Amino acid sequence: MFLIMCADISPFRIQIPQAALDDLQDRLARTRSPYPVPGAASEWDHGISPDHLHELAEYWRNGFDWRAHEARLNAYPQFLTEIDGQTIHFLHLRSPEPDATPLLLNHSYPTSFVEFLEASGPLTDPRAHGGDSADAFHVVIPSLPGFAFSSPLSARGWNLERTALAFGELMTRLGYGRFGVEGGDLGAGVTGRVVTLMPDRVIGAHTHGDRLQLGMAGEDLPVPDGLSPDEQAGLEAAQRNWSQMKGYKVLHMTAPNALSAGLADSPVLQLAWIAEKFVQWANPATPISRENVLITASLYWFTRTGPAAGDFYWELAHADDPGWGSPSGVPMASSLFSSDPLVRKVLGPRDDTTFFREHAEGGHFPAFEVPDLFVDDIRAFFRTLRT
Repeated sequence: MFLIMCADISPFRIQIPQAALDDLQDRLARTRSPYPVPGAASEWDHGISPDHLHELAEYWRNGFDWRAHEARLNAYPQFLTEIDGQTIHFLHLRSPEPDATPLLLNHSYPTSFVEFLEASGPLTDPRAHGGDSADAFHVVIPSLPGFAFSSPLSARGWNLERTALAFGELMTRLGYGRFGVEGGDLGAGVTGRVVTLMPDRVIGAHTHGDRLQLGMAGEDLPVPDGLSPDEQAGLEAAQRNWSQMKGYKVLHMTAPNALSAGLADSPVLQLAWIAEKFVQWANPATPISRENVLITASLYWFTRTGPAAGDFYWELAHADDPGWGSPSGVPMASSLFSSDPLVRKVLGPRDDTTFFREHAEGGHFPAFEVPDLFVDDIRAFFRTLRT
C-alpha cells in the first residue's frame, strides 16, 4: 500500500459497541412525541412532517440493520491521524492505476464521508466501470473536524481556514505533494480555502452548487445586475423559500448550545434535524434513499456530530475572515445541478472559472443523487488539465 504506516497514521474500523445500539433502541422506544395537530400530520410548512419523521424513526428502530451497513463501511480502508491536536478520520482509496491523480473530496452538512462512497469506485477504478484508465484518481475523503470519527472536537477555532490547513497536512502525510480538490456547500468553503492557502499544491479545484443556493443571493452571494422582471420575481420567490428553511443555520451560527444539548440526547431530534434537509434540499426526482438518511443519522448520533456541526457554523460566522477563498490562478471548475437559466445567471461561472457544466438533474447532494453526472464532471475537468 502507498500509505506510509507510521505513528502519525493508524488503521481504523468502525465498531459501535452493542451497548450503544441497545441505548439507541431504548431511546427510540421511549420517544415522547408532540401532541398531534389535527390535519397537519403530513404537512411540511412547519419543517419535517410528523408522519415522515414517525415512519423514519420506526424503521430506524425496527427495520434498519446498522451492523450490515457497518460491515459495508468497513470494506473501505479508513484511518485516523492527529493534526493540530485534532483527531482526523479519513478514507484513503488508492487507484490500481499508478499514475492516478490525487483527489481530496470535502463533504458538507448534513452529510458525511458516506456521501462520496458510490462515486468513489468509478473515480478510483474507471477501467472497471467502463471508463478510461487515464481518468483515475487516488481518493482521500476526510471527515470534517468534529464530524463522524474526527471527534470529539479538541478545541474551539476549527473554522474553514484551520480545516483547510489540516487537510493540506493530511495530503502531505499521504505523500501527495500536489492534488486536486472538490466540494460543495461547506465543502466548497474548505475547497476554496485550500486553493487560497496552498495554490502551488492544487492541480485544480471543482465545486458543485444547486438551485437551493439561489435563495442565498443577496445574503451570502451577490445579486447580478440586469435581471428581467420575471427573473427578479423568480429570485424573490427563491429567497422567500430559503428564509423558511434557514432556521437551522441561524441557530448554528448564533446560539447552538441549547440545540446541541438536545441533539446529543435525543435520537429523534437528531434524525429530524438531518432528514428534513435531505428531503427539502434534494431534487424530488432523485430523493436520498431511506438507508442513506439513516446511515448518516446513525453516524451523527453515535459520534455526537450534531453539536459539532453547530460549532462549525458558529466558527464560520465568527471567523476574522469568513470568506470562502479568493482568485489564486489555480484552474477552477464548477457544476450546477437542478439548474435553469435563472440559476445559471445568478450562480454561473466566475471570471476565474475555467470549466463549467450545468444539469437540470440532481440537487444539493449530487454524489448521492446523480453520482454518474458528478463523476463525469470531475473526470472531464481534470482531463482538460492533462491535455
